[in-house]
Amino acid sequence: MYLYKKTFVGSYYPHLKIKAKISITEDGKPIHINETRISEIVERVGYWRKSNAVHGWFVDNVQAGEDDCREYPVSIEQLKELLELCYEVLKNPDDAEHILPAHQGFFFGSYDYGIDYMTDIKDTIKILEPLLQELKEEKKQNIYSEIYYQSSW
Repeated sequence: MYLYKKTFVGSYYPHLKIKAKISITEDGKPIHINETRISEIVERVGYWRKSNAVHGWFVDNVQAGEDDCREYPVSIEQLKELLELCYEVLKNPDDAEHILPAHQGFFFGSYDYGIDYMTDIKDTIKILEPLLQELKEEKKQNIYSEIYYQSSW
């Protein structure tokens, strides 16, 4: 389960005055990248493993119920909503089943609301808090990024 951030850099458009310098090596030997052809940078900003409640939330709220391992755009509002649900679970763990329920599906591990579930909730907060702050700062600088969720079974 992955959350990706795609940042538009548009270095192909000289009028944007974006300059890139990328250095990638393999065994100390440079791999040539033509910086003028770079249109976006993709970062993996979140990773979960068998977090069925989080995955179920994405399926229901981002993927329109389609659990097909495709990449789906996620809005800032959706990220904030998931973060708020995670906070709510931490405040009311006895209501976790109603706040952010476990999701049945292929190879999802445990469906109980024990320590693994709570670890997933805390990990989700650790992913979303800094990401939302980063996106807020980028917006002030007119940096354009999009967030995507994708699962792979």
